[in-house]
Amino acid sequence: MKSLIKKLVESVGPSGYESRVREVVRKEVEDYADEIQVDAMGNLIVKKGVKKEGGLRVMLSAHIDEIGVMVTHVDKNGFARFATIGGVRPHTCYGSRVRFLNGTVGMIGGEKLDNMNQVHAIEAMFIDVGATSPEDCPVKIGDVAAFDRPFEDLGNRLISKAMDNRVCVAVLIETLKQVQESPHELYFVFSTQEEVGLRGATTAAYAIDPDIGIASDVTMTGDTPRGVTMDVALGKGPAIKVKDGGMIADPKVVTAMVKAAEKHNIPYQMEILLGGTTDAKAMQISRAGMPAGCVSVPTRYVHTPSEMVDLTDVENAVKLLLALISEPINLA
Repeated sequence: MKSLIKKLVESVGPSGYESRVREVVRKEVEDYADEIQVDAMGNLIVKKGVKKEGGLRVMLSAHIDEIGVMVTHVDKNGFARFATIGGVRPHTCYGSRVRFLNGTVGMIGGEKLDNMNQVHAIEAMFIDVGATSPEDCPVKIGDVAAFDRPFEDLGNRLISKAMDNRVCVAVLIETLKQVQESPHELYFVFSTQEEVGLRGATTAAYAIDPDIGIASDVTMTGDTPRGVTMDVALGKGPAIKVKDGGMIADPKVVTAMVKAAEKHNIPYQMEILLGGTTDAKAMQISRAGMPAGCVSVPTRYVHTPSEMVDLTDVENAVKLLLALISEPINLA
């Protein structure tokens, strides 16, 4: 899966500007789909199979957008001030490089700090694209950019910007490619604008009206020095979400995932994420509501320009989703 992940993470697609990523996904899935559509929000929705006896209408969602920045002002010397798109944190910005949709590369600098132990506020930062005035500046108000970092292969450990959530986009693509028989009517949704409010999954879930919703997204880990207190680590398997900052997973869905993992000897971890949420929240409260859950890929340094995953967790996330959707899902 490394080549697929590399192709996805190195595409530029901040929230609301996901078209390039969507086209990469479309080329990967079009030979495996029964139907493909792009809705008004830009979600790529892939239908596979029909509902059989004991089957459900299942929506699986992974968001294709990434965090980024948007130019708000270009000053007289050509420095661009910016606003954030999604959860961009100040301490990850200074010295980082960004790439605009038009190909322009810039680096993030900041005003002089009175105390060098402090962190620049976003308002005190700017993007330097090498310009000297607004007239020769290659970016303008409203232009968007994503962090610019290459994919790095460390063996089982992989590093890149936008692992959140392109690594799970890869998981859904592989699941779609590998599923052979399923009693379910499957909808693979590659959703937009998750980082700014779960917007794509909200509209897609309303339109599909599934019986069950399953998200695939990254989650944090507790395995770094003095990190967060969390019983999730790289290399110990995909995480089955119990709760996060926006939703409580349906216990019946959690149980079904655990049983599928244990039946097929797939390693797994239980996830309780104290902050943040995912497309499962949007699905859970769509229309009259539905049981929803999430299969997560443990990821270090989430929402930074260099996020790290373990390839075995990614591969086992595919196995878990395949085990879950290839058989009837008991929600009794």
